[in-house]
Amino acid sequence: MAIAILGRKVGMTRFYDEQGVCHPCTVVQAGPCTVLQVKSDETDGYRAVQIGLGVRKPHRATKPMIGHAAKAGVAAPEAVREFRQNDGDPQLDVGGQITVSDFSEVRWVDVTGTTKGKGFAGVMKRHNFGGQPASHGTERKHRSPGSIASHATNRGFSGRPKKGKRMAGQLGNTRCTERNLRLLGVDAEKNLLLIRGAIPGANGGLVTVRTSRTKGA
Repeated sequence: MAIAILGRKVGMTRFYDEQGVCHPCTVVQAGPCTVLQVKSDETDGYRAVQIGLGVRKPHRATKPMIGHAAKAGVAAPEAVREFRQNDGDPQLDVGGQITVSDFSEVRWVDVTGTTKGKGFAGVMKRHNFGGQPASHGTERKHRSPGSIASHATNRGFSGRPKKGKRMAGQLGNTRCTERNLRLLGVDAEKNLLLIRGAIPGANGGLVTVRTSRTKGA
């Protein structure tokens, strides 16, 4: 498993490096995260580690989660995520802590979050369609998608539209990963990560930060 940690998006600011260059960056308050469970091939059929962030109020937590977290000696967490492990990944123990200090030597990270939900949107806003002509007889149909289920151009197993047909629908509120973002700084005292550029989601949203899959540390 690459080093991974859960956190909350704080917002964006600017960061000046040693050469005085200004970088736009996002501040993430991450961890400390507790290792709730370590899965192995012998017990679970695959290798993974499960971590939790924060503390959930007892009356808002389920009894199975309370008992599961108690095995690690902590209260029920606010958020739980599981990450696969590979050969050569650092070994973690149940009850251990993952903090931003573990990212002190990391340069590139992947950040996963949930994008902002923007409600129901038409095809022009959602898929960048061009719309219908502005003249030549078009009346009250300028922003419509046009033909939807023509048998000739949308051939499939039946006359209905294919799955994935670009149409109007919910825009945003989807899982999104920004890859290979530069990690500009780590503030271990305040549990902050400074990541260059924008990351998915609104301020206060839950995000996952892990070392880059393609660029390594």
